Amino acid sequence: MYTPLLAIVLFTAVMGVILGTLHLQEKGQQEAALFRELSFAKQRIQLRFANNADSLNTINREIAASNDDAKLKQLVREQADDLVLNNHEIIKIIWLNSDSSKQWTAPVSNSKTDWISKTQNDQKVNEGLTKAIELSHATSRTAFSQFISLNIPDEESLSKDRRTVFWQVAPNIVGGQEIGYLAALYTTQGILDIIPGELKAHYRFTLLTDNERVLSISSDRDTPKRAFSNQTSLDIGVLSPNMVLRIDTYPPPTNLTFRMLIGVVIGLSAFVVWSLWSVLKQMQVRQEAEANLSTETSFRNAMENSTPVGIRAHDMEKRITYVNRAFCEMTGWSAKELVGLMPPFPFWPDSRKDELVEKMNRALVGRDSKKGIEGAVMKRDGTLIQTRTFIAPLINEKGKQTGWVTSLIDISEPKKIREELAISQERFTTVLEGLDAAVSVVSLETDELLFANRFYRENFGSDSKGHFQLAHQDNKIETLHNIAQDLQDYIRDGIPTSYLYQESEPEEIQLSDGSNKWYEVRRRFIPWIDGHLAQLLIATDITARKDADELSRQQEERMQFTSRLTTMGEMASSLAHELNQPLSAISNYCMGVAKRLEGNLDPALTKDILPALEKASEQAHRAGTIIQRIRGFVKRSEPQRKSTAISEIINDAVGLVEIEAHRHRLTINANIAENLPEVDIDPVLILQVLVNLLKNGLDSMREAFPLSSRWSAPPVNISADLDTSIFPAMLRIQVSDGGSGIPEAVLERMFEPFFSTKSDGMGMGLNICRSIIESHQGRLWAVNRMDSEHTKLVGCTFTILLPLVSPEVTGNV
Repeated sequence: MYTPLLAIVLFTAVMGVILGTLHLQEKGQQEAALFRELSFAKQRIQLRFANNADSLNTINREIAASNDDAKLKQLVREQADDLVLNNHEIIKIIWLNSDSSKQWTAPVSNSKTDWISKTQNDQKVNEGLTKAIELSHATSRTAFSQFISLNIPDEESLSKDRRTVFWQVAPNIVGGQEIGYLAALYTTQGILDIIPGELKAHYRFTLLTDNERVLSISSDRDTPKRAFSNQTSLDIGVLSPNMVLRIDTYPPPTNLTFRMLIGVVIGLSAFVVWSLWSVLKQMQVRQEAEANLSTETSFRNAMENSTPVGIRAHDMEKRITYVNRAFCEMTGWSAKELVGLMPPFPFWPDSRKDELVEKMNRALVGRDSKKGIEGAVMKRDGTLIQTRTFIAPLINEKGKQTGWVTSLIDISEPKKIREELAISQERFTTVLEGLDAAVSVVSLETDELLFANRFYRENFGSDSKGHFQLAHQDNKIETLHNIAQDLQDYIRDGIPTSYLYQESEPEEIQLSDGSNKWYEVRRRFIPWIDGHLAQLLIATDITARKDADELSRQQEERMQFTSRLTTMGEMASSLAHELNQPLSAISNYCMGVAKRLEGNLDPALTKDILPALEKASEQAHRAGTIIQRIRGFVKRSEPQRKSTAISEIINDAVGLVEIEAHRHRLTINANIAENLPEVDIDPVLILQVLVNLLKNGLDSMREAFPLSSRWSAPPVNISADLDTSIFPAMLRIQVSDGGSGIPEAVLERMFEPFFSTKSDGMGMGLNICRSIIESHQGRLWAVNRMDSEHTKLVGCTFTILLPLVSPEVTGNV
């Protein structure tokens, strides 16, 4: 009688403890959420200052690179304006030279910059800037000023946003010398604007100094006394002033829900007490009826409450006559719905009903009754349960069988575990099979190959020879047996064997197919599944990495060669400049002597001397012309298009390459059509392309014709005409040689960067030539030439097509 009352008291106490725990948990969650939001706000602010520092350093680099270029200086000013415009915390940016003299301000003049002068705070702001510049100069790194409190009237519209400011100064150091400083003026109120508005709507953020002085606050709205708060220090730079960010919650933690729950618990407890009092009145009436039913229901209650196994009974017609509670929970059907059903039952899966009927019939006649039959139960909610069913005959007190009793065990979880283990094993095997590394395990006792993945089998076969080849163990059996004996001794003595892990240097291995590959080998000793020790070896193919390293080394050597060529070009340009004046003087002196001798010498002497002087002057002039062409070719200049006659460029190219052609006993023939229009091109770049193509043609001729037979070698031809087969017509330049042509494999790749057939070539010449022609909206390709019988290659022709009118002019028209 008093047990229910005691239960009510305990229930009320437990609910009170639970509610108190929930209250503490809620408080902890609120504090954790407050800490997360504070960390997020801190991260946003520090990230913004890091980005601003990067932007200031970028502007410094642009300033250092601009020199006296007005366009670059204007671009720097625009970058500074954009930085101020896109960052509300920055008021303005000032560029000062090395003497701390202000050069320009961004933005030039607006409400964000003029208010300092209007409010008569120039002296404070300038003093802070001076101290920050001194600190930056002393440390040679970005520095910050202390916080500057400004006197701004309350009626000013910007008084709240800009009451406290500070400077960030980034030195501009070039070649170890400071050429100036880039200073950004920050407002502490603008720093709080970095925090998203949705956070400031739920929390109040405050910036403080070390001595708790308020620098800025996100809202004037007061927080309640029971509000949660937290704070953290802000690190905005190495030389920045100390700053603390504090967060406070707006809404007070309410206890309305907690009080309501307490009231509900008390009310329910009172209702239960009243209900129990009413039940006690009825217990006397029901007690007599329950006593009569207790004997009849004791058997069923014992079965239902003693086991989680689902039990059902069948009569001789296989109709269900009884089910326990565990079976009802297992199927999701009530006992009333199940009693009277005959197979096939509705809780069997539709796809397996015929199978389960057959299994049940076999079990009822005595087959598979001991080991049980594996089946499945479909719950009413659609959940599939794997079961094992055991069947036994039901015998009455007269020894006559009246039916069967079946017990169902849920085997879903064990079966799931077995399936997951099988899937895990399959995944592990799939990973090992898919590795691009050879994995093998060899027994230390029998040197038998215990495991090998696909990569090992494909490259080393199905025996352990490849394992020992990778491990560099010649006397494999004796070595492994000795290691096995030592390991057994270590294990017996309790000494750890983890130090027996070994890693060898990458070595080149010759495979069975004759190819050589580089492998990086790691091996260690492991206990195998049978308890014996085995050696695990993992060999990674690093051939591609080795090839890449070798290619990188070759490219570095080619870059060094190019650097030397560049230096020689600069020396050639300087030498051409130095020789030009002496050659001009020689030509002028020869012509002057010839003029003076005319009419003053004997005609016989004049006939011998004057032609010699004129030829000497002509050769000096020719030498000067060649030197001028060399100087113009190697001189560096910015790309500049102009209307140019293609014949002049071709003549210059022939003049530059003709010297090398004569040295190798070869000739160059130029065929230029008459009345060709001038084209809008960069003459220096086009000259570079033609020189490159002519030199390639000469190289091809040198390879095809030995020195002794070059007297019969055809010339390298360069021609220029109009290609009228396409519309609009284009200028066509062709360079043809009589060499051995270009193989098809090389013809497909010769315009790729770093592809070269020459041992000392970089593979960039033709790639640069095509880039130059395509930058002129033209085309460049090569075609091999065949002999008249079409049996062999007799040379190659490079064709260039250039538009007669540049696209810019066409677009303007």
